[in-house]
Amino acid sequence: MGRDAAGAAPDGAFWVPSVSRPGQSGLALAVPGAWLEGAQLFVQVAGRLAGEIADGTLAGGERVPSTNELAAYYRIDPATAARGISMLTDDGLLGKRRGIGMFVAAGARARLLAERRKRFAERYVEPLVAEASRLGMDADELVALIRESS
Repeated sequence: MGRDAAGAAPDGAFWVPSVSRPGQSGLALAVPGAWLEGAQLFVQVAGRLAGEIADGTLAGGERVPSTNELAAYYRIDPATAARGISMLTDDGLLGKRRGIGMFVAAGARARLLAERRKRFAERYVEPLVAEASRLGMDADELVALIRESS
């Protein structure tokens, strides 16, 4: 599983900061499993931490594992772990408290979820509505179809 040209990923995705591209937000979509396992290690570290922020495991203001703790846990070079943390810091999801460590920034979860909802709408809802329109379905029919499917 990989990302398409627009940076979107298949179902089951969660948000992870990406290496910024010109004209694009620093937040990108990443998926657990196959895509992350094929990604560079620092992206995997950032993705897993971002996933924990998104699902509420790491709350705003909570300390995240240090570079050395991450390196030991994942059995990677501390510089690789630091690069993953830097991705999250650059996107404003983590903040540093001198002498204490890195902490989840206030509002980080809300930002991740808002970005995920936006991408979900772009990737799934907009094409669904467009196809329903091509099929001559109105909004009520589409909503009824969705309710029947759930």
